[in-house]
Order: sequence, then structure tokens, then C-alpha cells
Amino acid sequence: MKFILGKKLGMTQKYQESGASVAVTKLFVEPCTITQVKTLDRDGYASIQMGCGKAKHINKPARGHLKDKNVSFIKEFRITEAEKDKFKVGDIVAIQNFVPGDIVKVSGISKGKGFQGVVKRHGFKGQPSTHGHKDQARMPGTSGAGGKQHVFPGKRMPGRMGGEQVTLKNLEVIDVDEKDNILYIKGAIRGSVNGMVWLEGEGEITIAQPQVSQPKPEATEVAPKEEVKTAEIKEVKS
Repeated sequence: MKFILGKKLGMTQKYQESGASVAVTKLFVEPCTITQVKTLDRDGYASIQMGCGKAKHINKPARGHLKDKNVSFIKEFRITEAEKDKFKVGDIVAIQNFVPGDIVKVSGISKGKGFQGVVKRHGFKGQPSTHGHKDQARMPGTSGAGGKQHVFPGKRMPGRMGGEQVTLKNLEVIDVDEKDNILYIKGAIRGSVNGMVWLEGEGEITIAQPQVSQPKPEATEVAPKEEVKTAEIKEVKS
């Protein structure tokens, strides 16, 4: 299993070799840092915790947990007990783990719609607009039962809509832009622009190798140029 965190940038389209266009969602996937590795013996289950982004302000509990790692978004992914030795705190997971054609599962938080009625929230038909139904076109109607005179739990009622975790499965990776760290996922993904999402897909996850800075070549000393002494020419008075 491979996974990574990303940020939704919006939707666009990609043209295939046949000339057909495909609606895709752009995800900005920057390198993610592993902040914690949980084990079965210590925590009761095996998982890794990774984060991305840069936080402007970190409270004291998060500062003690993250140590010197400055991340703004953290998510946990389950792994098997046999895979825990592959990861350690500080490892980097990059976009190179995904290639075009991968089938992934994408989760995110849907847009919050606030308090909504039953017509918009649940798709109710509403009441007829004639025969004495003044101002009742979008009302839910009676909600009590005939035998037990109370409303049962789980009844579809008006209430807060959206703002929940939504998972979409079997989404295809259309293109991978490693230069700009952008994934193009086929179809629409729930959530607002700049909202965080997390991806999971089948395959082996690899840890990105840290870039080692090449030492600068030592400057060679250049011998100073010898000053050429010019002979003084004296003017001869005639």
C-alpha cells in the first residue's frame, strides 16, 4: 500500500492520444515527512503518521510531538506490523510513488453548506404548490409514526449539510508532473479549493533519497601580477 497527502487546486482537462478530453482534478502533492511510526507492542496497532505543509504557529503539545519538523497537516495511515521496519521518523515520501494508470482511493472533507432543508439535503420532492399549500412547497410534511407517537432516530430531517469526510474509490491517475509536484486525477474530488486530501493506492511505497549538496570547488589562489615599472622620462629643456 502506498499513500501521500495533497492539496486540491481545482479542475481542468487533459487530452489523450485519441484526441478525447478527460476532466481531471489537480492535486498539489509536496514531499511528506514521516512524523511518527506506531507499533503493535507500544501503541496497540501499526501505522505511520505523516505531515506536509508549513505551519505558521505551532502550540506546545504539537511542538513537543513534532520536534523540529514544521508541518501544518498530519494524517495517519495503517500499515502491517511487518512493514514498520521500512519507515523511520524523518523519511520523505514523494510524488514519484505514483505513475499514470494507478487506481487510487481519495478522501477529503466535503464543502460545508450550513443548515439546509430536506429538499436540498435529502432530495425530497416537496409539497404541491396548489390546493391550499401556501408557503409549504419545501416543507418536509409530517414526520411522526402512526403507531408509536414519536420521531424515530435516523429520520431524514433538516440539519447541517456537508463538512464530512467523503471517500471516492477507483479513481485513475491520468498524469504525473514531477517537476511541479502535481497529480492529475480523473473525475471530481470532494472538497473545496486548497482543501487537504489523502490518497491511497496499491503498490510498494519507496522512500525518497535526500539530496546531498555537492561541495563547492576550492578556489585556487592566483599569483599576483608583477607590477611593471615604467621608466620615468624627464623632459629636457632646450
